[in-house]
Amino acid sequence: MIKIELLTDDESWTNTVLIEKFCQQGLNAANKKHTGEVAILLTSDKKMKELNLKFRNRDKPTDVLAFPADSTIAPFLGDIAIGYGVASKDASNGNKPLLEHVAHLAIHGFLHLIGYDHQTDEDAEIMQNLERIALESIGIPDPYKQSKLSKSP
Repeated sequence: MIKIELLTDDESWTNTVLIEKFCQQGLNAANKKHTGEVAILLTSDKKMKELNLKFRNRDKPTDVLAFPADSTIAPFLGDIAIGYGVASKDASNGNKPLLEHVAHLAIHGFLHLIGYDHQTDEDAEIMQNLERIALESIGIPDPYKQSKLSKSP
C-alpha cells in the first residue's frame, strides 16, 4: 500500500479531502508491488513553471511533475507536483471533472516514481494502459478515449 501526504500551497485548490481520497484510491489501484510514501503537492502554475524550468529546462507551467526519491531514503518513493491552472484547463478541454483528472495525474506521476516513462511510443502505450487499468478500477473512464490528447500528460 502507498501512503500519501497531500500538501497544498495555492488557494485555488478546494475539496482537498476528496482530492486526497481519489489520489489515494488511484495510487493504490496503480500499485501492484510497491510499499512506501509519496508526497503530492497541489500548487500553482507559477510554482510549476519554476519547477519545470529548474528540473526539466522548460520555461512553462505543466500539469504534473514527478521527482523520484533516492532509494536510500526508502520507504519514501518521491514527490508529485500538480499545477492547478494547467490541470483545470486540461480537464475542462477534455470535458472531464477536475477531481478525476487529478486522480489521473497522480497515477501518472506515481508511475514515473516507480520507473515508467513515455519517451517512446511503446513506453507511452505501456504507461497509458497502466493508467487506464488503474482508473477503470476506481470508476474513472478512459481519459485517452474522451480526450483529444494522444500522449500522456
